[in-house]
Amino acid sequence: MRGTEYIMLEVKNLLVFYENALAINDLSLRVEKGQMVGVIGSNSAGKTTLMNTISGLIIDMKIKEERRGGERITVMGDVIFNGETITHMEPYDRAKKGIALCRERHPIFPESDVLENLKIAGYLVKRSELKERIDFAFNLFPALVDLKRRRAGFLSGGEQQMLAIGMALIIKPVLLLLDEPLLGLSPAIQSKLVQAVKNIQKEIGITTVISEQFARPILPMIDYGYIIENGMLTLTGSGKELMDNPEVRSAYFGV
Repeated sequence: MRGTEYIMLEVKNLLVFYENALAINDLSLRVEKGQMVGVIGSNSAGKTTLMNTISGLIIDMKIKEERRGGERITVMGDVIFNGETITHMEPYDRAKKGIALCRERHPIFPESDVLENLKIAGYLVKRSELKERIDFAFNLFPALVDLKRRRAGFLSGGEQQMLAIGMALIIKPVLLLLDEPLLGLSPAIQSKLVQAVKNIQKEIGITTVISEQFARPILPMIDYGYIIENGMLTLTGSGKELMDNPEVRSAYFGV
C-alpha cells in the first residue's frame, strides 16, 4: 500500500462489545482514496457492526440502549477518517464530512414515494444542487424513473435497494459504505446492482467499502478485501488473490 497521505479510512485495533458478547475483536483495516474495498464474511461475522461503527450509527445505538436501560455497548480502538480520529463523533457530523451508510434491509420511508425519499435524503444538500443529485440517482438506476411517484413500500426488494443506494448518494459522499446490498435479491437483480456499483466507481471515483457474504460477485471488482469471521480478521489480499485462494473458494464459493 502507498503512504499515509493516500489513506482515507483507517480502523485500528477495534473492539466492540454488546454487553459481554464480543462482536468485533481487535480488527484493523485501511482504505485508500478511490479504492473499492470488500469486507467478506458469513452471517453474524461482524460485518454490520463494523459498518455501523465506521458510520457512527453505533453511537446512536449506544445512547438509545443507555436511555432504556438495555444492553451496554462498548467501543474501543480508533476510527480515523482523513487523518482525524472520529471514533466518538456523532453520525450526523460524519455525514457532513462525507461518510454515507447504505444499510441492509432497505432503510427507506415506505409511506413516501420514490422522489420524496430522494428529497428527504438531501436534507444536507443545497436546494440549488439537489435536482442534479436526484438526476444522477435516476441515471444510475433508470428502473426508478417510472416509479418516482410510487410509494417506496410498494417497491420490490431490488427496487428498494436501488432507492436506498440512490438516497445514500444524494449527499455526494466521499466515502460510501454499502452493508450487504445483495442480501435477499435474485441473481438477476444482484447483477444489476453490481453493475451500478461499478458505474459509481467509474463515473465519480468514489471510495467505497462494501460488506457482503456473497463473495462471488464482489471479489472480481474490489481492489482489496478483508475476510472476517466471529469479529476477527482471518485473511486479506487483493480481489484476485482472494478469488484464487482455495480456502476462500471452499468457504464462499462452495468449490
